[in-house]
Amino acid sequence: MADTSQRMLRLLSLLQNGRAWSGSDLTAALGTSPRSLRRDVDRLRALGYPVESLRGPGGHYRMVAGNAVPPLMFEDDEVVTVALGLRMVAGGLSGVLGAEEGAERALGKIERVLPPRLARRTVTLAAAVDPGRRVWPGTPVGVLTGLGEAVAAGHRIRMTHRGRDGRELRREVDPYRLVLLRGRWYLFAWDRDREDWRSFRLDRITGVTPTRAVVDPRELPAEDLAAYLEEGFGAGPERHTVTVVFHADAARVAACLTRVDGSLEALGPDRSRYTARVDSYAWISLVLAMTGLEFAVEGPEGFRAHAAELSGRLGRAAAG
Repeated sequence: MADTSQRMLRLLSLLQNGRAWSGSDLTAALGTSPRSLRRDVDRLRALGYPVESLRGPGGHYRMVAGNAVPPLMFEDDEVVTVALGLRMVAGGLSGVLGAEEGAERALGKIERVLPPRLARRTVTLAAAVDPGRRVWPGTPVGVLTGLGEAVAAGHRIRMTHRGRDGRELRREVDPYRLVLLRGRWYLFAWDRDREDWRSFRLDRITGVTPTRAVVDPRELPAEDLAAYLEEGFGAGPERHTVTVVFHADAARVAACLTRVDGSLEALGPDRSRYTARVDSYAWISLVLAMTGLEFAVEGPEGFRAHAAELSGRLGRAAAG
């Protein structure tokens, strides 16, 4: 790599991945000599990049955290990956309330400084990808970060959680993981009151209070917690899968179904399909009726018959 500027940009990109590089590995990656490598490292330090170097056995070059924040350098595939990730967040797939605006701003800053070749690639990719839109209520970023810090620190928390019935209860839990499932964030924790594993939707959590109490070490019930929760949501031999189509957009339906778990699919500007696993046709009938929205039952036949019988009974009651 004869061009000094290109070689330095490549060196900077390699060092910014956080790895400790031996001198021989760097010279091989750059196609240069040890002497030129040392000069390039000195140039980076003069520009404000904190490059650490150790000599002797185990010697290496490594970028360390410094007080200044020099410009970051990205490889082509890294730029595309970052742009795609921001595009997905901007589309509402993070499940975090307000994250869309920050992602849009960050994406705009990146796109403005990209060379034409990479700019065309990211714009083409953005045009080809439809990330959809968030349909469930988002989680406030403060709740997400507060719980994330508690999980990382291994500290017990106290919080207020609103159940499906709307009641708010004070809970004390040992937090272990944050899981994104079906477009919603869940806290997977050990409930100290019930002495069992529980999952809590983050959009129903308020008043998070960290403590200094250290959580007890416990083995998680499964390595894949998302699959574990998915299975738990559909568990039980008596549960039924109910599917209805609302004559309203998904965002409006989601706002009216905050007390029920399930999946919601946008079918168009004024239609959406809702699917839920329920224990009782009577309960889901009440929840659907309380939305105040028009809908049609897709299945199963048992629920269709229940809805028809309920409709007839209410019609007779109204007729006196």
